[in-house]
Amino acid sequence: MTSPLELQDLALEIAKEAGELAQRRRREGVSIAASKSTIADIVTEADREVEALIRGRLAEARPDDGFLGEESGDADGTSGITWVVDPIDGTVNYAFGMPSYAVSIAAVEGSRDPGEWRALAGVVHAPALGDTFHAASGEGAWLAGERLRVTEEAPAGALVATGLGYDKATHAGDLDTLARVMPLARDIRRIGAASLDLSFVAAGRLDGYFERGLKPWDVAAGRLLVDEAGGRTGWFAPDEYGRSLTIVAGSALFEELRARILG
Repeated sequence: MTSPLELQDLALEIAKEAGELAQRRRREGVSIAASKSTIADIVTEADREVEALIRGRLAEARPDDGFLGEESGDADGTSGITWVVDPIDGTVNYAFGMPSYAVSIAAVEGSRDPGEWRALAGVVHAPALGDTFHAASGEGAWLAGERLRVTEEAPAGALVATGLGYDKATHAGDLDTLARVMPLARDIRRIGAASLDLSFVAAGRLDGYFERGLKPWDVAAGRLLVDEAGGRTGWFAPDEYGRSLTIVAGSALFEELRARILG
């Protein structure tokens, strides 16, 4: 049986190759291929090409595994393991030449519902930032040879990240939620790539993070990083727009964020 460490090592190898391709295509110039949920939610040709590379490499190495990707859909496997992939998380950042984007690859077992699966390995590789976060179940979360730990105390107030959806109809409610969270916060960050928000919580660069409307590929690798770094992750019921809520933080802040947001 393949160990989580072996799955992690495969994800690391493929994520770095995918990141090199993404950077190369960014230097050559970005072509917008389509929009997703709204006209503001873009897909680049590079997203599709990078996901094709990842999917092909995984199929070569582990042909019996399933696949769930943002761009190319899903495929069932027979091994009980599914790879959950966001080829370029933070596509808008990527398209505008901002460095906050990442390749996110996770191996999970069980249901495809993020609230039910068990993550075995996860990698978030940010090529333009030079950061590669990685974790294997039971083996900790790591960056550049250092084990990661979430922050548990924020005496001056918490540094909290969030995101706003692309649908303008949801913005007023999201801003109301932010107003309820602000008494806990030293300041707010809006990074634009959920995988990096989660990785930064794991690394103690952020104290907490919350956002509605994330997809499984947005959080698959990052949630394992946070869990392995001693943090808490929660996936809560959808709002009237069908957007589930994700909250990530150390234990004390997690409870405070949940109380502020959900009442």
